[in-house]
Amino acid sequence: MSASPRPPPAPAPASAAPRKVIPIAPAEGESVGLYESHKKIYARSIQGVFARWRWAMVFITQIVFYGLPWLDWGQRQMVLFDLAARRFYIFGLVLYPQDLIYLTGLLVVSALSLFLFTAVAGRLWCGYACPQTVYTEIFMWVEEKIEGARSARMRLDKGTLSMEKGVKKTFKHVVWLCIAMWTGFTFVGYFTPIRELGMAFLQTQMGSWEVFWAIFYGFATYGNAGFMREQVCKYMCPYARFQSAMFDRDTLIVSYDTVRGEPRGARGKQHERNGLGDCIDCTLCVQVCPTGIDIRDGLQYECIGCGLCVDACNTVMDKMDYPRGLIRYATQNGLAARWSARQVAARVFRPRVLVYTGVLAALCIGLLASLVVRTPLKVDVVRDRASLARIVEGGMLENVYRLQIMNATERPQRYQITARGLEGLAIAAGDSIEVLPAESRWVAVRLQLPYGAAPAGSHPVYFDVRAAEGGAHVSEKAIFLVPR
Repeated sequence: MSASPRPPPAPAPASAAPRKVIPIAPAEGESVGLYESHKKIYARSIQGVFARWRWAMVFITQIVFYGLPWLDWGQRQMVLFDLAARRFYIFGLVLYPQDLIYLTGLLVVSALSLFLFTAVAGRLWCGYACPQTVYTEIFMWVEEKIEGARSARMRLDKGTLSMEKGVKKTFKHVVWLCIAMWTGFTFVGYFTPIRELGMAFLQTQMGSWEVFWAIFYGFATYGNAGFMREQVCKYMCPYARFQSAMFDRDTLIVSYDTVRGEPRGARGKQHERNGLGDCIDCTLCVQVCPTGIDIRDGLQYECIGCGLCVDACNTVMDKMDYPRGLIRYATQNGLAARWSARQVAARVFRPRVLVYTGVLAALCIGLLASLVVRTPLKVDVVRDRASLARIVEGGMLENVYRLQIMNATERPQRYQITARGLEGLAIAAGDSIEVLPAESRWVAVRLQLPYGAAPAGSHPVYFDVRAAEGGAHVSEKAIFLVPR
């Protein structure tokens, strides 16, 4: 059965306006830009509570970073990751590659700490302690001291090339490079004893890899903090992309109180409101933002939670004799329900935060307990593959092994080696070995068994290595081969 034909479309009324056609392709000779060109951000400096907290974190982090390699622990550097010798010195601990589990635990603790802080108060790490934030703050401070305040820097960049501009720009980049190269040198000082590295630098005898990493890390600091700045946070940092997965409506974030601030607008000399909200549209919150966003447009992934816009807005509110807190740390639920600060704080200990806190506490306790009871002795057993089993003088069946004994203490140790697992099993010779502080040593061990004392096949045996002082004891399993 054939389908009935469709009725023709009804004609458009004569009074209907003609339909507007928007061309998809650009007109001939017209170019269309698909990417917005980058606009340099001239951040204004501001004073306030959160600005002081940022600078406090700058001082704390840089004192730790620059100062820690120069501190000694006994006769060695306090913190040193000696990759060539495969030793990691952290205060009183001597760690070997076999202790990688502690590094894994530290990374897990760091990740969970980041999740916890983000669930409670957003991007605290980004706003106050991230190396990108810290070095950007340092470089911007140098830039302001040399080129002037925000308006002066903008005039200098827009102006033509002159002697003043050339001197200021050159001096600024020289200071930046000095800071960056000292940062690179300090970074390498965590992997090579920094005093030896300094002498090698003065004598122009630094190794090629040391030179490479010092220059690489220095220029990375110079480029990221001097030029890229907010672009690292906006486009390169993955944390900005997945932070929303850790936020909820009870997370403290930098927020603009729309109910109180809108409609925004300028005031006269008498500060008359004329139906306007508290926001006077001074844009000072935008001028101080390191990433150049307008927090009044709502939460954006570019916001690093530094709180500088809070300081700027509070300064304006003080001048206008309005209450502080038009821009403040608040939660979405708190703003919607007009909660007090006490009500907002009461929602901090919610299930998500409690789970993060419990898991983090358990991991920290477990990691610390493991370090406390850790045995300062490592033993690896490797069979001598050149001779699996052989008959030696006296009718004894012999297997040869190589033991790597690692002393994880700061003093020389003598270790006694014994073997067990088969009746009549004995060590032929060399059952004692001395190992220097924080050193490892390979020793050949010959296990002998009377021929015929065990059936043919592979038999588990155990090497017991015990320290003469301190009571450290390690038992390692091996296989004793009895040929057919």
